[in-house]
Amino acid sequence: MTQTVLISGASVAGPALACWLRRYGFAPTVVERAPELRPGGYKVDLRGVSVEVARRMGILDAVRARSTDIRGGQWLNAKGKAVATLGPDLIGFRDPGDLEIMRGDLAQILSEAAQDVEYVFGDSITGMEEGPDGVRVSFENGTPRTFDLVVGADGLHSGVRALTFGPEERFSHGMGLSVAVFTVPNHLGLDRWELALSDAGHVANLYSVRKAADAKALFFFPTPAQGVDRRDVGAQQQAVREAFAGYGWEVPRLMAEMESSPDFYFDSLAQITMPAWSAGRTALVGDAAYCPSPASGQGTGMALVGAYVLAGELAAAGGDHRAAFAAYEREMRTYVDLNQKLGRDVAKQLVPATPARARLQSLMMRSMRFMPGKGLVLEKIMQPIREASNGIELKTYSTRRSATA
Repeated sequence: MTQTVLISGASVAGPALACWLRRYGFAPTVVERAPELRPGGYKVDLRGVSVEVARRMGILDAVRARSTDIRGGQWLNAKGKAVATLGPDLIGFRDPGDLEIMRGDLAQILSEAAQDVEYVFGDSITGMEEGPDGVRVSFENGTPRTFDLVVGADGLHSGVRALTFGPEERFSHGMGLSVAVFTVPNHLGLDRWELALSDAGHVANLYSVRKAADAKALFFFPTPAQGVDRRDVGAQQQAVREAFAGYGWEVPRLMAEMESSPDFYFDSLAQITMPAWSAGRTALVGDAAYCPSPASGQGTGMALVGAYVLAGELAAAGGDHRAAFAAYEREMRTYVDLNQKLGRDVAKQLVPATPARARLQSLMMRSMRFMPGKGLVLEKIMQPIREASNGIELKTYSTRRSATA
């Protein structure tokens, strides 16, 4: 009998895992709290081995066709004055062959690649009871069902992780920064162009991936000492307004447009570190298991790689989840450690802590175009990114295997 797998989450890791499992003969079901696939989102990167995973999935051409194709951008000081114009290699810190795409576009491509997969939208898991032959799952809206395996691909604040391993605070490690991203009118007429304003304790970005009516505003700033309720949008927007009060440039206009934005997103930068990513018949993948934080730029790539390895090991083990989950963790652990270290290191440099550091950052960016050894400087910046994004040797898993309970 074909093994059934319930996957919680329909962003990146969930649909990618469903796609591979279906190819290997499993019967995956994806449950998603949102009423439909979430469009839009912010731009995300595919680097190193994650590009190879996309190729093996057969989606590489589709990803390239919907690439952001950012042409470059400008680095601004606190007053909004351009101090440097940067090409796409510097503005995005990417090697040739690396890709950038909007998260919603990637989710759509992945869902289209997962043929004959059952999707259940507008619902979420509320309880799981494991027995000798499967997991009895209860839902917020649907009737209970039993699955052979359950996988949490439901992000940083994973409900599956909480139900299986315990409260989030056991595994979440804050990095002292918060991020806000939302859609705004493209009033500057940006066309595949990014503007980055950096000051002590604050970073603001504005970009558009094509000459369109919309642009994306992104803000990084220190997390308020009292914290912010992640379920209280009003409090989150007030925290952003307070953090950027008094700033010039386009910031007041962006703050005014924030409240009416259709897709406001806010969270604290955090990493998820766990001694194990599975328990019994339940496993975690992507940010739910090993979120590196947005500072790393590697979360999406890790989700694709993790889905590939987890599905491949389940196929290689003939559906024996104990052997497969153990192999999944062995294959992924070094790769995860490298990317989480990258996330911690980048977070320390992402937002300059003092005015002096902000001035030094601007000076370095302005000098990069003209310094004789700029290639060596860029290589030094890229080396840890390249090492992390290629930190796993991908196995080749046969698609001929079938999964039986």
